[in-house]
Amino acid sequence: MSVTARPVIAVAFAFVTRPGSVPADAATEAYRVDAARSRVTIAVGKAGAFSFIAGHTHEVSGPIESGAVELDSDDPSRSQIRIVIAASALKVTGANEPPDDRPKVQQAMESDKVLDVARYPRITFESAGVTTKRRDGAMLDIVVAGRLTIRDTTQPVTAPVRVELRGRELTANGRFAIKQTAFGIKPISIGGVVAVKDALDIAFSITARR
Repeated sequence: MSVTARPVIAVAFAFVTRPGSVPADAATEAYRVDAARSRVTIAVGKAGAFSFIAGHTHEVSGPIESGAVELDSDDPSRSQIRIVIAASALKVTGANEPPDDRPKVQQAMESDKVLDVARYPRITFESAGVTTKRRDGAMLDIVVAGRLTIRDTTQPVTAPVRVELRGRELTANGRFAIKQTAFGIKPISIGGVVAVKDALDIAFSITARR
């Protein structure tokens, strides 16, 4: 198995919930995530002294399995978000990936050295606070702080998110970065020359309906 093939990512990313787990009140509107239209994408870079001539980057993507948003449009700080991602549903896309390496990278990502999908089948996010940065009609720019759990390890994350409301539908797009080591995953390297970067860039696109 090649260096870059072995690991890859640790992740995840990312955002929104087990239906019914967020309490609603009269001021909020409940949205359920549309799994068919909601995705997370993880970009994994390369590092090391000779990374500019060896190895390649990886891209992993998958659906958001389930989730819920309780939105208070008058006071977004009262809103709550949860999401669940099935770790086994994350797939190497093939972007920047030699065809022969894709199955190796996929196997490494699912192994006990990275996501360990057999023991930890779910990646979850639960919000802890929402701050409004800007509002323009049906568009909201917010910052969501919360707790991301991968391999039963929970770490705080913060993500800027753009939300658009259209009738009974909500869309949310954002991105954030995490470090694999924060979740107990050691990036692979060979002699410190070529390695998978510790930092992962995670982007998400969510569509939810009420």
